Amino acid sequence: MAGKRIRDFGIQPGRVKTGARNKITDVPGVLVGHCTVRNETNHTGVTVIVPGKDNCFSKKYTAAAYVHNGFGKSAGLVQIEELGTLETPIALTNTMNTGLVWDALAEHVMERCRQDGIEALSVNPVVGECNDSRINRIQKRAVFAEHVEQAFAAAAEDFEEGGVGAGAGTVCYGMKGGIGSSSRIVEIGGRSYTIGVLVQSNFGATEDFVLDGKPVGARILELKKEKDDMAASAQDQGSIMTVLATDLPVTSRQLKRIIRRLGVGIARTGSYTGHGSGEVMIGFTTANRIPADGGEELLELQAIPETVINRAFLAAAEAAQEAILNSMAAAEPVRGLKGEMYYSLSEFLPLLSDR
Repeated sequence: MAGKRIRDFGIQPGRVKTGARNKITDVPGVLVGHCTVRNETNHTGVTVIVPGKDNCFSKKYTAAAYVHNGFGKSAGLVQIEELGTLETPIALTNTMNTGLVWDALAEHVMERCRQDGIEALSVNPVVGECNDSRINRIQKRAVFAEHVEQAFAAAAEDFEEGGVGAGAGTVCYGMKGGIGSSSRIVEIGGRSYTIGVLVQSNFGATEDFVLDGKPVGARILELKKEKDDMAASAQDQGSIMTVLATDLPVTSRQLKRIIRRLGVGIARTGSYTGHGSGEVMIGFTTANRIPADGGEELLELQAIPETVINRAFLAAAEAAQEAILNSMAAAEPVRGLKGEMYYSLSEFLPLLSDR
């Protein structure tokens, strides 16, 4: 059953219409690529979110970042906060590989600039991370520049979910976590816009897990008694990276308001954002591009009125919730470094039919 998404089991999180793929790549131009590193000691990798096919350093994306709980080692968020722009693709990996992936992403962007005849004297690579040390021998720092380039080469509109790329070694609510995605369509001003979310899920205590509005964590812990090797998480820790893409014309300030609602989606699955967890949200819009050279002295930007922003809030919350559930349902079971088994949510869903 691994590889299935949460809707394949008859569970429909939320009420807002989804995009055609129900993934972040429903936002036109956005691509996602993975490279997974699996061997005797490592289950890890890298995932890249590419905003568009053109050079995002020369024509930056309006962006925002929000740190709900800062137990993390992400890179590039300070400049996003200050300038409200994104000038590189976004890469996700494991905690101890943040620096190595940062370096590879910087080189990738500078090479693109060299090809385009642009002198890049300062680049702000954006890298998010989760600690996958329960399944991955994280100290080996097994993700290198060639893996980052392989992820870029694989970037496409359709992509795998579950234990792939940066989600290969992650754990969510004591089950196998991973990469998950979802999207929603909002109608504003007579036009349709897309809000897409991608998560790297690695958080949550098993007993707190909520599915379809019902607390099922206790039932899963009961099932653990029947499986001697089954893992569980006693504490809400480990982190979740959440990336939102949209084509909605918003300012950086409005975008920050929207991505803060990603925390609502996280909470709907049962998390209370524990001390040892890093909840980091990054968002960008493909509307309102900003020329690196400044262009004219005055820029014309579009923005929605605050009176309709609730539609985006709801869409973001729903997409985050479903992306998390997709990351868990699509994941295949993996054994941890201590021999414990991290089962897939998909294996429990038939047993939770009385939920």
